[in-house]
Amino acid sequence: MAWKTTWLLFLVVGAAAVWTARPRTELLNVCMNAKHHKEKPGPEDKLHEQCSPWKKKACCSVNTSREAHKDISYLYRFNWDHCGKMEPACKRHFIQDTCLYECSPNLGPWIQEVNQSWRKERVLNVPLCKEDCQIWWEDCRTSYTCKTNWHKGWNWTSGYNQCPVRTACHRFDFYFPTPAALCNEIWSHSYKVSNYGRGSGRCIQMWFDPAQGNPNEEVARFYAETMSGAGLREVWPLRFGLVLMLLWLLN
Repeated sequence: MAWKTTWLLFLVVGAAAVWTARPRTELLNVCMNAKHHKEKPGPEDKLHEQCSPWKKKACCSVNTSREAHKDISYLYRFNWDHCGKMEPACKRHFIQDTCLYECSPNLGPWIQEVNQSWRKERVLNVPLCKEDCQIWWEDCRTSYTCKTNWHKGWNWTSGYNQCPVRTACHRFDFYFPTPAALCNEIWSHSYKVSNYGRGSGRCIQMWFDPAQGNPNEEVARFYAETMSGAGLREVWPLRFGLVLMLLWLLN
C-alpha cells in the first residue's frame, strides 16, 4: 500500500499543476516588460507622427514616440547613420519598426521572457506581412551598414553604436541579399516574414491606416486563440490519463 500512497500523492500534485493552468489570456492587449514600455496599454492622443496609428491604445508614452523619431535618442543611443547618412526612405522604416515595437499592444502571442539587463521580455518570430518586409528591403538596399545582426556586437565606447573593428561598410543588399534576410536577421529573429499579405488577418502590419482600424488586433486574436487551442489539446490527454490512473489506485 505504501507505493500506492506515494503514487497517489505524486498524481495529486501533478493533477493540481495541470488543473491550475489557465489560458494565456495575457496574450491580448498587453505591453512587454521592457525598457520604455508602459505597464498597460491605454490612449495617448498626442503620439508623434509615425507612432500616431497606435494613439487609441498604446504601450508607449508621448515622449517615447518623439524619441523614436530621433537619431541617437535617449531610448537606445542607436545611430542609424553608422555607415554614412541613411537614406530617408530607409530610415522611415526603422522609425516605424521602433513605433511598432514600443507602441503596439498586439504582440502578445510572440512575447518571450529574456534575461537581459535592459528588458525582461522580447518578441520572437512576429509574422511580418510580406509586403511590409519587401518594401522595407527595397527602400534600404542602397543605404549602407556593416552588420547583419543589429542587436549585438557593436562598439559602444563612444556612447552610441559604431561599427566593430575589422568590419566594412557595404550596401544593405550585400549584408541582406533578400527581404527575408533583412527582416528575419536584423533584430535576432524578432520578425519572421510571413507568406501572408496585408489584410489577410494572419500577419502583423508595420504600416496601417488608423482610420480603418488596427488590423493587428484581429491577427493577435487569431494567434492567441490558436495557441490556446493547442494548449488544450496537449493538456486534456494528460488530464484523462491522470484520472484513469487515480481511479485504478483508489480501487
